[in-house]
Amino acid sequence: MTDRQADIPSGWTTVWSRPVGWMLDHVVYRTTVTGSENVPTGGPVIFAGNHISFLDGPVMFGAAPRPMHILVKQEMFKGFLGGVLTASGQLPVDRSGDRAALQRCKQVLDAGRCVGILPEGTRGSGEAADINGGVAWLALTTGAPVAPVAILGTRRGNEHLDSVPPPGRRFHVSFGNALTLTRRAGESGRASMDRAALEIRAALAGHVQDSIQLTGQPLPYAEAPKDLTAVAGTPADDH
Repeated sequence: MTDRQADIPSGWTTVWSRPVGWMLDHVVYRTTVTGSENVPTGGPVIFAGNHISFLDGPVMFGAAPRPMHILVKQEMFKGFLGGVLTASGQLPVDRSGDRAALQRCKQVLDAGRCVGILPEGTRGSGEAADINGGVAWLALTTGAPVAPVAILGTRRGNEHLDSVPPPGRRFHVSFGNALTLTRRAGESGRASMDRAALEIRAALAGHVQDSIQLTGQPLPYAEAPKDLTAVAGTPADDH
């Protein structure tokens, strides 16, 4: 095993955890999954989902047609839960700025695997009005396509941000058309990342609205202002 490979979770971590994710989606809750055919069947993929509940990551993990390693705030990697997250191959991130986490995601993608990100940075209305730049940097640096993921139902109406959905609730997870982003000739690294972030935001926001129209499931009310410091200070700052 190379040093580079040793820095990323073993591929075996998702072998046991994916069935657990499926059970969360289809036994504990009732999750309708659409658009799986839009996800590339091989090579690296970045799954970018909207963020309304602490369950969004696990629900996306269980619904995806391919295994992924999800960026999770480092505060969750404590005690029993931290052990489960590590054993299932998830990746800790310091939301105040974490270039090391982005580099680790790059290594996962370079190995041909998939990464899951909730680029709004924190729970809110889930409309993807703003996203952080980490997902754009990864897309440009690795060439991995970005698959927008609409997650609906994990929080409704004026439910608190920390509320736990009751078992049996209907969730909707929809995977949109993947987009590939490249740097244009003569474009600086910063300009490329800003443009890529806008394109990803537009794709995710549009897909969320399309999914709302298709399912009839509205977004919840926002309870807190967006905090886009997650994975800020990307390596693109140095370009």
